[in-house]
Amino acid sequence: MTNYKDDTSLALVFPGQGSQSVGMLSELARHHPVVEETFAAAGEVLAYDLWQLVQQGPEEELNRTDHTQPAMLAAGVAVWRVWRQCGGAVPGVMAGHSLGEYTALVCAGALDFATAVRLVAERGRFMQEAVPEGSGAMAAVLGLDDETVRELCRREAGGEVLEAVNFNAPGQVVVAGHHTAVERLMAAAKAAGAKRVVRLPVSVPSHCRLMQPAAERMAALLAEAEIRAPEIPVLNNVDVAVEEDPQRIREALVRQLYSPVRWVETIRAMAARGVTRVVECGPGKVLAGLNRRIERSMEVLPVYDQATLEAALAAP
Repeated sequence: MTNYKDDTSLALVFPGQGSQSVGMLSELARHHPVVEETFAAAGEVLAYDLWQLVQQGPEEELNRTDHTQPAMLAAGVAVWRVWRQCGGAVPGVMAGHSLGEYTALVCAGALDFATAVRLVAERGRFMQEAVPEGSGAMAAVLGLDDETVRELCRREAGGEVLEAVNFNAPGQVVVAGHHTAVERLMAAAKAAGAKRVVRLPVSVPSHCRLMQPAAERMAALLAEAEIRAPEIPVLNNVDVAVEEDPQRIREALVRQLYSPVRWVETIRAMAARGVTRVVECGPGKVLAGLNRRIERSMEVLPVYDQATLEAALAAP
């Protein structure tokens, strides 16, 4: 099929951990062999059958962060490859949520897929090893503004790490830190009028200072990894900036591990660049839901099966 021309009004975004599920992309794979081929290539790097794990589980193994991260990377890259094979336009800009930034860099031509698979598998392992199991936690706070959540973090830290780490949508902020501090924050947020406070089912308190040991180990790996200037601009999480210099891309990926994901600002920066349509490449529609709350005028189209792919390709 003939590829459409580049479309500067289009952005592609890639989800991170939390969007995975056993059986994901199975229906898309029945129509497009490149899906399973992409997972097979990742499995060769990892020395285990990633597609079988994704399709058959067990769920607790898929949800182990060192398995989740390569699985989500492969899922996003697979959907991007299907998108291009079917004539989907090259977007004017890309971004990924947390781990999804690696996916965006692969799809933008800055990172080889095999290199990225190795990097994110190690990233998951480093993150898990940075904090003793059970000592860290994350929670989503819904219905309070950003500054209120930041102030509650300062007030409830009690000498422990407690930080606002994901600014996902207006009125939706994720906090991370020591388990006991997050428990205090959850009670304080409810008392402050939060609509909901939800403990997240994760074993690692991502994007807070507790991840600095993992960041130091990642810095050493990234220093050896070949990174090129992206062919498509990628807005990063940590600065909401487009970097072309490989060393600055490395530095942003290191800082990302212990710094907040500024997703609201990322989507608003896309709108400022003239983006009117966003396609989410990967299982589920978490980012689509967030993006609708950030920029209501933007058309948001998740792609995870044949029907959603056809709808996104047909969108004007």
